[in-house]
Amino acid sequence: MVVLVKGKRINAAQGSKNGGIMTVTKSECTVVRVSDGSAPKQCHEDESHALLQFKKGFVISKFASYNPLSYPKTASWNGSTDCCSWDGIECDEQRGHVIGVDLSSSHLFGSMDANTTLFHLPHLQRLNLADNDFNYSQIPSTIDELSKLRYLNLSQTKISGEIPHQVSHLSKLLSLDLSISTVNVYAYPFPIKLLRLKTSTLRSLIQNSTSLEILRLRYVTISSYVPVILTNLTSLQTLYLYHCDLYGEFPAGIFHLPNLKQIDVGYNQDLTGNIPDFHSSPPISLLQLAGTSFYGTLPASIGKLKSLIAQVSIPSSLGNLTQLKYLGLRYNKFKGRLSSDLANLTKLHFLDVGFNEFSIESETISWICKLSEINALGLTNIGSKIPSCFVNLTQLSALDIPNSNLSGEIPSWIMNLTNLAFLDLGGNNLKGEILDSLFQLENLELLELDSNLLQGELELHKFLKPRKLIYVDLSYNNISLVSGKNSSNATLSRIQVLGLSSCNLVEFPEFFQDLGEVTHLDLSDNSVNSFPSWIWRKTSLRRLSISHNSLRGKISPSICNLEFLEHLDLSYNSLSGTIPSCLGSFSQSLQILMLQGNKLSGLIPQTYMITSSLKMIDLRNNSLQGQLPRALVNCRMLEVLDVSHNQINDSFPFWLGALPELKVIALRNNQFYGSIGCPITCSFPKLHIIDLSHNEFSGCLSAEIIQNLNSMKASNMDHLQYEQNWTPRKLGRYNWNVSYSYSFTMSNKGLVMVYKSLQQFYNLIAIDLSSNRISGEIPDVMGDLNGLVLLNLSNNMLTGSIPSSLGKLSNLEALDLSLNSLSGNIPQQLTQITFLEFFNVSFNNLSGPIPQNKQFSTFEGNSFEGNKGLCGNQLLKKCVDDAGPSFVPPSASDGDQDTGSFLEFDWKIVLIGYGGGIVAGVALGSTFSPQILGWLRKKGILG
Repeated sequence: MVVLVKGKRINAAQGSKNGGIMTVTKSECTVVRVSDGSAPKQCHEDESHALLQFKKGFVISKFASYNPLSYPKTASWNGSTDCCSWDGIECDEQRGHVIGVDLSSSHLFGSMDANTTLFHLPHLQRLNLADNDFNYSQIPSTIDELSKLRYLNLSQTKISGEIPHQVSHLSKLLSLDLSISTVNVYAYPFPIKLLRLKTSTLRSLIQNSTSLEILRLRYVTISSYVPVILTNLTSLQTLYLYHCDLYGEFPAGIFHLPNLKQIDVGYNQDLTGNIPDFHSSPPISLLQLAGTSFYGTLPASIGKLKSLIAQVSIPSSLGNLTQLKYLGLRYNKFKGRLSSDLANLTKLHFLDVGFNEFSIESETISWICKLSEINALGLTNIGSKIPSCFVNLTQLSALDIPNSNLSGEIPSWIMNLTNLAFLDLGGNNLKGEILDSLFQLENLELLELDSNLLQGELELHKFLKPRKLIYVDLSYNNISLVSGKNSSNATLSRIQVLGLSSCNLVEFPEFFQDLGEVTHLDLSDNSVNSFPSWIWRKTSLRRLSISHNSLRGKISPSICNLEFLEHLDLSYNSLSGTIPSCLGSFSQSLQILMLQGNKLSGLIPQTYMITSSLKMIDLRNNSLQGQLPRALVNCRMLEVLDVSHNQINDSFPFWLGALPELKVIALRNNQFYGSIGCPITCSFPKLHIIDLSHNEFSGCLSAEIIQNLNSMKASNMDHLQYEQNWTPRKLGRYNWNVSYSYSFTMSNKGLVMVYKSLQQFYNLIAIDLSSNRISGEIPDVMGDLNGLVLLNLSNNMLTGSIPSSLGKLSNLEALDLSLNSLSGNIPQQLTQITFLEFFNVSFNNLSGPIPQNKQFSTFEGNSFEGNKGLCGNQLLKKCVDDAGPSFVPPSASDGDQDTGSFLEFDWKIVLIGYGGGIVAGVALGSTFSPQILGWLRKKGILG
């Protein structure tokens, strides 16, 4: 008998037979058909051709897969050999048809084409493309051509967009995995959401694929309730709906599915429900409810879950579950003391209670020291010191105590934890020198000591002592790094990530050039003034950040040797000369290009590949000239384009409207000219911040282009959310999330109002067309953009009346129409804008009474001055009010008063950096009226 597994024929032992055919099931998804006695059929020529064509559509990149054991399986594919012998291919031996393709972790980089020849394999039952990089392409709608498919795995592939409805036509599916990321148990569970699934598609999938056993949709945006029909999937064993934006009541019947072993619905904050009584002993072994809104008490029958090895986000009475091995309560709002009843959980291997509101002190958690088998411990806010009894936790391999107000020195007894592989003490107040003994921990792999008060000199060669060390972050301390003695061990080092921001460096340490595996290098906020020539030979680099240094001279074209670079940040230096022309097209991987705040001149790079991955281009505050390159239309993933404060001379870039992901356009302070319009229809489907201020635009505002800004309408605000851009990285046996968060502010002359809620930034919708030469009337359709938060049309040549339709802008917080030639009355409908906190119509030709309601009474006189025909309580010129008494503006006792003119008021929208956090805000004015000061106080910016 012959069994064909992964393209190789091997002899098989005896097995149950059915008409000469035996079915062998491997893991959860490999089905291999075996013939008995007859010679195996060779692969069909058309199927072999289809596979080879699929291979041609991708390049091999070792950075496309996270699995450290990955290798390019397609390298063995050769048209002169039987495709059934190829690595990753499984065939039906009786007929020679390809029934399985397993190219997981195969270093594939490229786009999944809609016409992929992979779908020319009509007999395919199993398809596993996990852990490759499909460059944000979409799942082809023709996937339903694989009608016999039983197992589909596209997890960790950078597939994006909407999951096509045709997936639900795969009625024979037993296993579906479209998860985007796994999360390091020691790291933050931030979302990496690229895929969206409509509720209708999910319902159809459940209705059609009635034999489904495994459904994994981690980090897929569903934004829906959990369909009750899930309770009909009686064969379901695994259900992963982690971080899917689910809401409503979780169907209790799912807990009673007879074969369900794993339930993970964590981090759906609006998902409610309670754990029901269990009348039998269901086989549930994993229950993940962290970050949800489940309520009620833990039922006594929870003890019937005999197979349970992991529970999350449940009450402290779980101390009775003496078989529990994994307990994670991170990122909840638990209060009170951490119960000593948990000391009964003597078999715990993993305990993480970080980022809650527990009252934790050294003496109240001494019971942890009795957990002799624990190997991973996560805590926060434990007081001033780490309990010294932790030295007894000799099995500990991970100690995670960030942001805990720890003070004093790093305890010397840590060197006795010889199994320690992961140590995170970042974000504390630790002082003193970094102990030499830390570098004697032979098993240490990840070391995070950033953002403390550590001091003294540290010789860099000490990093080389722990042979397993792959991640080091010492940023933002008071240490000075010195080269120390040279060591030949550098070439043997496994270090991949080095965070050395603000470490008093004045040059690139020489030992860096011998680190053969370094992928992420952060030297920001130092005093480095030049690049060493060898840096351009570090082709393993994926992230290079040297912002806020003293770099001078030109950017070498050799930078384009770094073909796998994803993030390049050289901002805020003194670099001069031109940007290398290759910088737009040297890498399919580059996502972030940050060159702002230098002295660069010449043209913006003109060439960009169709396969470009660029998401953000920030070139502001330089001296760049010429036009915007039309090849930017190839950057289909571009979200932010900022070329503010340059000397670019061009017409309105209407052609950017074809970019499907573009959210922010900032062209402020250049020499753009002509009308703002489109010769053909342009949609800007996701645009929600546009800054064209301080240019030379002229002509009338186009009603058509305003009408097409659908993403600025409140009904479409769900399209505005920025993905968090946490890119998962494999570091040894850890998953590590790399933050590429956008920083955003709206500021003027240095004063910044910060949006403290990230969601506020997501919903920020702004138009700034100020300080141009735009004429004509304000189109009525401007009132249809009812998602607008900020609208600035000041300092133009606008005429006509203020449209009453602006009263429909129900989300508007700031409106500036000053310094125009507008006439007529201020529409009474504007009083309906209940969120309006700043309003300026000064220096127009307006007349009649200022509308009077509680909102308008808060606006000072300088919001209306320069309009001879206006009258009202805010002005010296009063109106005869037949309607009765009007509201009186607040007196000086209600807040600071200032009669200063607001004549110099202007806004600017700028992007101010790209780093570990997000800053978003608005600053208004160079002469600040009490209105603005009050607004800033209410937003928490001024005391």
